[in-house]
Amino acid sequence: MSTGPIRLSQGAHTALRPATAARITGGFWAARRRVNAEVSVPQGPDRLERAGNLANLRAAAGAAPAQSGFRGDFPFQDSDVHKWLEAASWQLADGGERPAEELARQVERLAGLVTAAQAEDGYLQTHYQLGPDARRWAEPHWGHELYCAGHLLQAAVAHHRATGADGLLDVAVRCADLVDATFGPGRNETVCGHPEIETALVELYRETGERRYLDLAGYFVDRRGQGSLGDGPADGSPGPRPGAAYWQDHIPVREATAVAGHAVRQLYLLAGAADVAAETGDAGLRDALVRLWEDMTTTKTHLTGGVGPRHELESFGDAYELPPDRAYAETCAAIAAIHFGWRMALLTGESRYSDLVERTLFNGFASGVSIDGERWLYVNPLQVRQDDDSRKDATSGRSAHRTPWFRCACCPPNVMRLLASLPHYMASGDAQGLQLHQYASGSYEAGGGAVRVGTGYPWEGRIAVVVDTAPRDTDWTLSLRIPHWATAYEATVGGEPVAERADNGWLRLRRRWRPGETVVLSLSLTPRLTRPDPRADGVRGCAAIERGPLVYCLEQPDQPAGLRLDDIALDPDATLSAEHRPELLGGVTVITSLALRHAVARDGWWPYRDGGAGSAGGARPGLDTGGAEALDPVPVTAIPYYAWANREPGAMRVWTPLQPPAG
Repeated sequence: MSTGPIRLSQGAHTALRPATAARITGGFWAARRRVNAEVSVPQGPDRLERAGNLANLRAAAGAAPAQSGFRGDFPFQDSDVHKWLEAASWQLADGGERPAEELARQVERLAGLVTAAQAEDGYLQTHYQLGPDARRWAEPHWGHELYCAGHLLQAAVAHHRATGADGLLDVAVRCADLVDATFGPGRNETVCGHPEIETALVELYRETGERRYLDLAGYFVDRRGQGSLGDGPADGSPGPRPGAAYWQDHIPVREATAVAGHAVRQLYLLAGAADVAAETGDAGLRDALVRLWEDMTTTKTHLTGGVGPRHELESFGDAYELPPDRAYAETCAAIAAIHFGWRMALLTGESRYSDLVERTLFNGFASGVSIDGERWLYVNPLQVRQDDDSRKDATSGRSAHRTPWFRCACCPPNVMRLLASLPHYMASGDAQGLQLHQYASGSYEAGGGAVRVGTGYPWEGRIAVVVDTAPRDTDWTLSLRIPHWATAYEATVGGEPVAERADNGWLRLRRRWRPGETVVLSLSLTPRLTRPDPRADGVRGCAAIERGPLVYCLEQPDQPAGLRLDDIALDPDATLSAEHRPELLGGVTVITSLALRHAVARDGWWPYRDGGAGSAGGARPGLDTGGAEALDPVPVTAIPYYAWANREPGAMRVWTPLQPPAG
């Protein structure tokens, strides 16, 4: 893939630039992308047909009767088509071994439907084109008109970069010109309730060179928080109005100190603001983005990288409000966090942003699609209780169990487009050389050089990097990210240990390279127990199992018969052993250990017990088993979190109570 979702302008003010060429050729991500290319993406048109999305486009184009009106429950149905077109376009750009004729035919068919559905003045949103009483731009809170326009623009940019054809890009330009003529000072001065147009306008500017689009994106970023949306109307469901923070209209981005409101909306807005800062060099905006990323990461991000703990309004909660069983952690929010994090990595050059991107990719994002590519998760909890199906949302059909599609189907095509464009997120370059942010077997070109990577990551910690080309007769820097979880690593060049040590997460190897020289980075993948911040009430006294970039969970099918996950505690002194099982869940490394099962006495109708008399009674700190009797240790097996919910429904947990020391 020689291009991707971000193509910085020549004058962009960033520390790093995306790789000029990148391909993933083997290993974990190649397998996930192969399923995406062979199963998920090809199913898209049929799923969209069944859901009515394509019928809406045909009706808007006059190719089908419009008497029946708009099909679907949400006004933003068109965006699912646009996201699929973007995913399929990146897949065409990626190439691969499978013939692309059928995919190319489907892309052109759906692009043709979109083109035909566009109104003469450039407007395109079938919900408002087909509704008998619908009025354009009259419902900024829930109408999603600019949101849908943004996804159209991103699909068109991807299509243009993949095929070189102008047809869909012309549709996007007409749409963007209408938005530019409609919104702005002295015209319509509101913003869309769901950000997305901001980052899309910046990318259209990068593709066309038309400065108006960048300026309009900047206007939308700075208009947010000026009160044009306010508390907003209810969406028709019972309950109060969402409040201004829901759509990030409570405070300007530059003044905000905390992420708030609907998680996907917040992170799409910040990704767009990062694009604006990258192209304008706006230091104040950049500082605000750093501040907001730090607030999100340090106080509002689950161990999996998932964000948005509240089912209510799919929103961020308070600091350290990270309940495992009620975690919403929408798949789209994980994708939005990756988009934001990658832009911040390019903007600043700091490795910590790519650390979080890695964590989110392998855990909170990868869990969103089944291993076979057929089924999806909208929400990604960190605990599911025994025989618990209470998480079912009757309105949207979302639950903690995988499903082939959703009434609100934003997540599946979103996963498709990220997997299809994933090589873009692996590497970057600058005037000094090339930086590897993520580790996957493949080839990467940036900073005037090219490398090949071979690795069994994340199952193995050995990463071999062959320098194929580098500038002759001058020093060139190959930079390798040392993950924040890596307590130990070794690196060699040509078999000899390197003298350099990592600085701020980067191991920078600067020298005059000869073609064929090999760097080997070895990261320790010793399994570990991770404890939460004590301010996270929902998991206090618990621990989680991790290995390398992977978060692990206990899932019912892997445990001894009759063992309930609610009745065990992890022994902090028990050995954690890693074992690769190629036949399990597509091939995973599991962690085995011993836990302690407790039989809680039931001696009456009241479930609470005397906890002692404080300092006088000497109550033992740590996990209070409530008078439980510890039985013999029981073997437990943990699997990578991303692989849960691929078998029969059952209990699952990431955070498990930690047995306190005796005495």
